[in-house]
Amino acid sequence: MYIVHVKAKLRGMTKKPYISPSFSYVPLEETLQIVPKRKQLFIGIPKETSFQENRVALTPEAVSVLVNDGHDVAVEHGAGDGSFYFDNDYSEAGAHIVYEKSELYKATTIIKSAPISDEEAGLLQPNQVVISPIHMPMLKAEIMEQLIAKKIIAIAFESIKDDAGTYPIVRSMSEIAGNYAILVAARYLGNQDNGKGVLLGGISGVPPARVLIIGAGVVGEFAARAAFGLGASVKIFDNSIYRLMRLQNNIGRRCFTSVIEPVTLAEELCNADVAVGALKPVNGITPVVVSEQMVSNMKSGSVIIDVSMDRGGCFETSRLTSHEKPTFKKYDVIHYCVPNIASGVSRTASRAISNVLMPILQQAADMGGVEDIILAKSGIRRGVYMYKGCVTNAPIAKRFNFKYTDLDLLLASQS
Repeated sequence: MYIVHVKAKLRGMTKKPYISPSFSYVPLEETLQIVPKRKQLFIGIPKETSFQENRVALTPEAVSVLVNDGHDVAVEHGAGDGSFYFDNDYSEAGAHIVYEKSELYKATTIIKSAPISDEEAGLLQPNQVVISPIHMPMLKAEIMEQLIAKKIIAIAFESIKDDAGTYPIVRSMSEIAGNYAILVAARYLGNQDNGKGVLLGGISGVPPARVLIIGAGVVGEFAARAAFGLGASVKIFDNSIYRLMRLQNNIGRRCFTSVIEPVTLAEELCNADVAVGALKPVNGITPVVVSEQMVSNMKSGSVIIDVSMDRGGCFETSRLTSHEKPTFKKYDVIHYCVPNIASGVSRTASRAISNVLMPILQQAADMGGVEDIILAKSGIRRGVYMYKGCVTNAPIAKRFNFKYTDLDLLLASQS
């Protein structure tokens, strides 16, 4: 032990400063970081059988990266056909093509682009990891009971947060929906699909079509970008001044914005050629802000694109349609109310989902497994709604009257 005594003498001062404590140099034990053992994953990618689901959760390019990292990937026959990724593409990437769904569900980690179905819940193995979306309106208590009994770790990928605090998959799907909505509107304004023959962007001497967007979130922003890019006249409504300001700043131009006030909204709808519903849900349900009376006063041949249809829709006249029969007419207004818009451009959507999930799987393997990444990353924990037989999502537990367990407390008790 070394002791240093400090004395100080200051010129011109009669009283010397006094420093009483001594300090010592004490050697400490060296601590080494314990690197977790890397875990090899066995990943299964099933063929989706849900209505209108054409996406696949991992592309052949992502599978190639995972296989080269030493992981096993099994792909069910025809899983990527809806996105024009074929069995040959996956086999060349190093995946095993499986022809029996029951064989595929022997994988320890299941990656899906659609919610778990009744059939798939029966095929799940105890203690498996399932990464998929959940659609609250379609979720069944029977499926949850099977997940509880089999002690599944279930992660809703739309609830996963990244390091920037955003929901990357939700944002990607919203960007797709916003862009695609305007392209659909442009199509149905034309004569080919019995529209009134209006070019969305107009030309020299002919005014452009008028586009009204309800909702200033990501969907509304990218719908506005696409509409402005095609030369349309755009007006945006939202009840959040902050979102309206953010949208204007993001698109870099001034445009007509307004809070959702019924009289003003009704007046603008009368003059609109296209109305896009892109409101965010409130407590899981989209509020209806456009009444049937407002729709009846819209111009003949105008187009409604209700992007909010998966949560009920924000137009009173909306009703569910499909990609096979996407439109119907009411009051001579064309309604497009397909709930899963991103599935209409499934290859782009699949790549967007895959770009998020592949790095997560790599990080999980590097950290020692999915359980370890859940423990280490709060953004991944946000997506966990089932953990080894415990329901860790409060809204789901309340809806089905299951016992709710806080995931952070559960993990703390196990550590």
